[in-house]
This record gives sequence, structure tokens and C-alpha cells, in this order.
Amino acid sequence: MNVLLVDDSKSILAGVSVALSVIPDIEVTSYLDPREAVTVCDNQVFDLVMVDYNMPGMTGVELIRALRQKANYAHVPIVMLTSESERTVRLAAIEAGATEFLAKPFDPLELKARAINLLKLRKFQLDLADQAGMLQRLVDNATAKLAAREEEIIWRLARAIEYRDGCTGDHISRVAQISTLIAGELGLSAAHQRMIYLATPLHDVGKIGIADGILTKPGRLTPEELVEMRRHVEIGVRILENGSSELLQVAESIAGGHHEKWDGTGYPMGIKGAAIPLEARIVAIADVFEALCSDRPYKKAWTLSAARDHIFAESGRHFDPECVAAFARRWTDIEALMSRDADADDAEPRAAVA
Repeated sequence: MNVLLVDDSKSILAGVSVALSVIPDIEVTSYLDPREAVTVCDNQVFDLVMVDYNMPGMTGVELIRALRQKANYAHVPIVMLTSESERTVRLAAIEAGATEFLAKPFDPLELKARAINLLKLRKFQLDLADQAGMLQRLVDNATAKLAAREEEIIWRLARAIEYRDGCTGDHISRVAQISTLIAGELGLSAAHQRMIYLATPLHDVGKIGIADGILTKPGRLTPEELVEMRRHVEIGVRILENGSSELLQVAESIAGGHHEKWDGTGYPMGIKGAAIPLEARIVAIADVFEALCSDRPYKKAWTLSAARDHIFAESGRHFDPECVAAFARRWTDIEALMSRDADADDAEPRAAVA
């Protein structure tokens, strides 16, 4: 245990050091200049501090107040050694954060007993902090394992949806990555970006409930079939609704809102503008862009530049202009991502995404 003594009297420092020297396993550090002691405390945490009241340059009350402002000294015991008996001095020291007082001239036996008790208290605080830290590490580890399992389940389910939809590539992965890039460019927190990344793969989970003949039809859908196809949004919301985790809640917002349009002409609710959840507005861009760049039973893949220009052209109509601007600012990264995984051909745009 480390003890700090601060007094402008060398004889007092010597006397206190001798009184404390009989306590086993402690190291005493002394300073005559209180300002120097405060500076040292920036980089070292003592377990017990004993300070004088009357010192040049800084009083003991000022020193205590300075130490209590440091996070590491919020609970360190501080004893004021003083010959002052005025009530105002003691009240000021208590308000500054003094733990105890010892009158000068001090009794060596009393000083030793007080120091031992306060060091025991400090040791108890440190042991509690260690236990709390260990428990926090255990909780963090368990939470990380649960998050990893949740993520694994999501990606396996999303892959099943992808195969059900007739897409055996990395569509969901690319949509999730592009959505995360847009979210980051919009200034969303790292935690929020991560939530979007994990929730995005479930945006089309409702396609599980759509008949194969409609889902994989190699051509345009009839009006009746289009109505049935659009039911995947409703089905997806039903699958994800009332989730207890924030991840499922975000996934529900994305599933229910990624086919809404900025101008209110989307589905299923026909809501517009900021009424559409931000996460859904982000994923809408990533989903449409990636789908345009991919071969589907009903269309050939567009070129990256053609798909990009379509996103730009739909700013303010289909898509949130701010999200489109963020998409544009991250274009270099998005282009690199798509070029790694897709063989974009020179096909001309032929069909819009439902």
C-alpha cells in the first residue's frame, strides 16, 4: 500500500514517516510542495493521503479539492493533519472531501491506528473493484458469446432465405455491407452501424411465405402476382414483430419499411419522408442497388455505373436524398466491394425492381 504525505515541515514529515514505518507492507512518499504532490498524483494513485492545512502556495483544503477532481482519487482516504481548531476550517475540509482529521501535535499510536484502519478500508475497496472487474469481464464474455450465436443464427437464416429466393451468391452480405457504409457516412454510431449490419440480412425474411411459382418466375409478374409478392413485407413484419431485443426491433423496422418510398408511393403503408425508419431508408438504397447489379430470373444484371445512376436519379422520389448523398460519398468503397464479388457485364437496364 502506498501512502502520500504532504507537509511543508520536514520535521512533521519525518515524524509521520517514523510512526507509519511500523506498519508492514507500505511505502511512504513525502512532499514539501503541495503543487508538486498534486502533479505526481496525475500519474500515480496512492492508497492513503495525509496533508497539512497551512502550506505555502496551496492549502490542504485546496489540495484535497484538487485530488477529488481526479477520477482515481474519488474514494482514496484523505486525512488532514492540522493544528487549526476553527470550525470553518474543518467544514471546508469536509466539503472538499477530507475523510478524517488528526490534530497536531499528533499521537504516534493514534496516527498508526487511524492509518491501519484506513488502509484496511482502501484494501477492501480495491478488492471489491477487482471482483467487480472480474464479474464485468465474465458478463462481457457471456454477452459476446450470446451476440455471436445470435449473429450466426441470423446469417444462417438469411442464407436460407437467399436460396429460397433463387439467389445463391452474396446478395445479403453485400446489402449489409453497403448499408453499413451508408450508415457510417451519415454519422451513425459504431453500435448503430453494427445493429444495421446484423439486422439487414432479415429484410426479406417474409419471402419464406411466398409461393415458388411467384418468387422464381422468370418474367414480369401479373398484377395479382405482384400483390402476392408484396405480401412478403407483411409476412416479414409478422415474423419479427414484438421482438424483445433491439436487434429484432431494428430488423422489423427494416423489413417493414425498405419498400417504402421517400415520396410516399411505396408499400405497404405508403408513408413518406422521415416517417420511414432511417434504417429502412438506408437499406432500401443498398437493396435496390445490389439487386440491379445482380442476375435475377426476371432480368439481367445492370452495370455498376448504370445502377449507380439509377440511385442518383431516384433521389427525392424513391430514396432519401441525404442517404443518396452518403451513398455517393462512399461510392469508391461500394464500387470496390461490388467489383470483388460480381462479374458485372455490359447489359442495358431492362426492368425495375418490384
